[in-house]
Amino acid sequence: MDYTKILLKPMVTEKSTYCKEANNQVVFCVADRANKLEVKQAVEEAFNVQVVNVNVVRKKAKAKKRFGRTLGKKGGFKKAYIQLKPGHKIEYFEGV
Repeated sequence: MDYTKILLKPMVTEKSTYCKEANNQVVFCVADRANKLEVKQAVEEAFNVQVVNVNVVRKKAKAKKRFGRTLGKKGGFKKAYIQLKPGHKIEYFEGV
């Protein structure tokens, strides 16, 4: 499978920034059908780094919410915490 279909976007939050600094982990929003092995292969292929561990978390959809006149709900997503081998880095949004 193509890595662009697996890795959707990097998650840039306070928690992901802390994980990056403390544990050498990066956080990506991934496709719903992707498993740990596919995520590991996609990161290694896309960024030319070595991955030690992958943890996957599924965020459930939120309850119904009003968006102006319409009633809807916020969708859920799947994210992966990827631990890199010491000495390897993925440099995205550095210096922003």
